Amino acid sequence: MWSSAPPGQVLFPAQMLEPGHGPTLAKRDPLNFAALSNIPIRRLILIAAVAVSLGCREKKPAGAGAAPPPMPVEVAEATRGEVQETLHALGTVEADERIKVTAEIDIIARELPFEEGRLVRKGQVLAILNDSELRAEAGRAEALRDQARLTFERFDQLSREKIASSQDRDNARAALQVAEANLKLAQARLEKTRIVAPFPGIVGSRLVSPGTFLRAGDVITELARIEQVKVVFAVPEKYLADLRRGAGVTVTTVVFPGKKFEGAVNVVDPMLDPATRSARLTAVIPNPAGELRPGMSADVSAVLAERPQAVTVPDEAVFAEGDRNFLFVVQPDSTVVRRAVKLGARQPGRVEIQEGLRGGEKVVRAGHQKLFDGAKVQPVTSAAAAPPAPAAGATKP
Repeated sequence: MWSSAPPGQVLFPAQMLEPGHGPTLAKRDPLNFAALSNIPIRRLILIAAVAVSLGCREKKPAGAGAAPPPMPVEVAEATRGEVQETLHALGTVEADERIKVTAEIDIIARELPFEEGRLVRKGQVLAILNDSELRAEAGRAEALRDQARLTFERFDQLSREKIASSQDRDNARAALQVAEANLKLAQARLEKTRIVAPFPGIVGSRLVSPGTFLRAGDVITELARIEQVKVVFAVPEKYLADLRRGAGVTVTTVVFPGKKFEGAVNVVDPMLDPATRSARLTAVIPNPAGELRPGMSADVSAVLAERPQAVTVPDEAVFAEGDRNFLFVVQPDSTVVRRAVKLGARQPGRVEIQEGLRGGEKVVRAGHQKLFDGAKVQPVTSAAAAPPAPAAGATKP
């Protein structure tokens, strides 16, 4: 059994200090070397161990109840700047005008006076067909027309002199009209032996050779007008309200990766594809150098909206839980608050915050995995957290 002692004194069990006595306690003054000198060494060691044990029981563990140190986190500032909300789609380049050059009548091809793959002008001859027979028919029709005209003139004079009846004059007039129609028909057939380019463009390969007998409809070559091209692409139905006729588009290709071609939407098809719920759009792109060719793939970017004072943050500052998005905002006292935010357009490395954050506030960019509301943090600003220059465009999520 032990009894308490005033501070600065040590209590010793009586049975250890004075053998033979009962279970009573003896009190000794601290540092009483005279009394301690008469005690055996083993007993002194035991007494010291007991005293140390009692002291350890009363001492509190180091750091018990102390607040955890602030957690270092990387922070970034929510900035305001211009955001262009854009839509990206994959399209196909098509010629502004494209035809298959064909024969309209059954005839033999005589000459093909064009260079394959070269630019041709409007009205340039692409094919000369055998015209000897048709030219003869046209000459015969012209002679019959002249004969019918003379006959009509004679009967017209005789009718005025009351020598020929008006019926004879009418018959002669009808014969003249038939002869003139036959001449026009023969001349039209003769013109079909000269096939010319209806518009300027690039001519394709020869699909026949001189001397080939052509049937009506046989393809000789192809002609495409590419000084202005069309880009056809499809967009989901939810974007139709923003993409009207005249909306600006930018086109890039893998052939010219660093070059942008500007144009505008020209056609919005009135009917949607019921399988994909998408609409077909056609944009017109000037192509004076002929760099864009029909059949090329094209990446189409269309501007949907522009917001000059949009709030953006680094995209890694936002994290999702279920169908909601959150971020941690650093308060002036270095504590953090978790906020729900509404996202807008995305651009490389940043995302627009439409609701839930103001420009100039600081958010946790990295290190938010173990944070909670009210947690104390030690903000660290890195070079990567510096606001970027305003982006030219952003994608719609």
